[in-house]
Amino acid sequence: MPVPVQNLPEWPSEVEAHPLLVIDYQLLKAGDRDEINRLWEAGTTLGFWYLKNHGAEQDFVAMWGMGEEVFKLPLEEKMKYEQGDEGLSFGYKAVGHYIVDAVGNPDPVEGVNVAKDDALSYPEVSRREYPSVINDLMDPVITPFVEKCVGISNILIEIFNDKLGLPEGTLAKFHKREEFSSSETRTIKAPANLTPGKLAIGGHTDFGTLTLLVNNLGGLQVLPPGTTEWRYARPLPGHMICNVGDALTMFSGGLLNSNIHRVVPPPSSQSKHDRWSQVYFTRPANDTPLSPLLESSIISTAFNNLTPERQQSLSPGVTAYEWFTRRQKNYRTKNHKGAETWAANRGTEHGRA
Repeated sequence: MPVPVQNLPEWPSEVEAHPLLVIDYQLLKAGDRDEINRLWEAGTTLGFWYLKNHGAEQDFVAMWGMGEEVFKLPLEEKMKYEQGDEGLSFGYKAVGHYIVDAVGNPDPVEGVNVAKDDALSYPEVSRREYPSVINDLMDPVITPFVEKCVGISNILIEIFNDKLGLPEGTLAKFHKREEFSSSETRTIKAPANLTPGKLAIGGHTDFGTLTLLVNNLGGLQVLPPGTTEWRYARPLPGHMICNVGDALTMFSGGLLNSNIHRVVPPPSSQSKHDRWSQVYFTRPANDTPLSPLLESSIISTAFNNLTPERQQSLSPGVTAYEWFTRRQKNYRTKNHKGAETWAANRGTEHGRA
């Protein structure tokens, strides 16, 4: 499979990128206390960080190759495996099928998602059918990618569990590999030469627990807490960009930050090339209640210091499945009825996007 990452322009020197802490995955695995504290700092401030020495670089690239094979299929064939408008995201997503803002402007990107449950149960079908090219690449490409991402996520979850003062295994029990969840891979292609300023993905927080991301070009922007200026998050070779999602913010009583981000065209000469993203979303098991884990004194103290409005936003009274499907359904262009639809797909943004 050809790999769509060759001979791309370097990051433009005139474009300032927001600094992210660089975390060494191998030091985390070894239990290095300084590195663990730096991960905690990243998670409780911006909620984004680079992760190096993760051992999955070629797995991400191979997933882009899978996406390229899928996107070459005739549209009629791809649409047989479309995600649908009822709140699930596994399968193919055509250009224009998501909204990017309250007006209802359609997105310009093409994507395909594979459920964690299907990747780990293959050849048994757990959640849905996929095009034959995905089935052919499940064993050599997709399942190994999911296995690596699950392993990395589990290490990060274990560290956050300990730093939050939770009993051992508390967060892990919400992320058992054998239990159905909305965890998934997502392969996205945004076309070259998009209009400057055009949103590829509108401002949002992520739905789940953790996100692991690799981009071949720039375009990801973050909205740092307490600011109104969007800042680029520069992709670094060999590094993932990781971030906290809504579920982990709720579990932690707001200590860990699910930060707002969006995707715009790559800066400068990078915009002349197709932009590829490969994501793995770790999300809780479908029946997991989303609420602060107040059995931890660390979490309960932080939660009790919040305003009543913030406390209510972190205690939505729904399961992970209900949170995800509500947000996903209201991103679909077909379901857009007006600004109220955009409001209905919001997470923990608190009106900032």
